[in-house]
This record gives sequence, structure tokens and C-alpha cells, in this order.
Amino acid sequence: MTSWALVAIGGFFGAMSRFYVGNVAKKRFATDFPIGTICVNLFGSFLLGYLFTAPFEKEIYTLFGVGFLGAFTTFSTMSVEAIQLLFAKKFSLSFVYLALTYILGVLLAFLGYFIGNN
Repeated sequence: MTSWALVAIGGFFGAMSRFYVGNVAKKRFATDFPIGTICVNLFGSFLLGYLFTAPFEKEIYTLFGVGFLGAFTTFSTMSVEAIQLLFAKKFSLSFVYLALTYILGVLLAFLGYFIGNN
């Protein structure tokens, strides 16, 4: 199977999974905090760190790392949600959202990298 097809298949399932997680989070948690986006981004950071170092075939990394996780995680949605919180004058919530996303995202990517390397 070509790399293009692997990315397309993984991307389809990653985008559908993100859409599902976002909708479930909105229904379960009545909050202004974008819990769905932060969950997919943090989980995706961990998995990509793991996939980057674990001994998988190139095709597995292309399907899951580039395709699935590329569509599952979302920097653009996170950015827009942070701006929406700022416009709603929820400055503290916006700061916490960005800080958690970046700090925990890097830490979880490192943890995944560490686990995949051992």
C-alpha cells in the first residue's frame, strides 16, 4: 500500500475519532474548558512520542503517526479555543488551557519516547 493511502486511511480514522471524543466530552462535561481537545492532544503527544522510538515498520508509523495522530491531534482547534476563551474574558482559563497543553504535551511526548526506547 502506498504512503499516500496509509496517510489517508489513518487520517480518516483520526479525524473521526477526534470528532467523537469532542462530542462525548461536550455532552459529559458542562464546562467552558475545552476538555475534548486537550485530551486528544495530550494522548496524541504520548502516542507519537512512543511511535517515534518504538521498533515499528515505516508503514505503521505512516498509518498511525502521520495519518491517524496527525488528524486526531489539533493545534489549530486548540489555538482557536484559547482565543475564544480570551474573547470571553476567561483569561485564567485560557492560560491554564495553554499551559497544560504545552507543558503536559511535551512531558507526555517525552514519556512516550522514553517508554518506546526501552
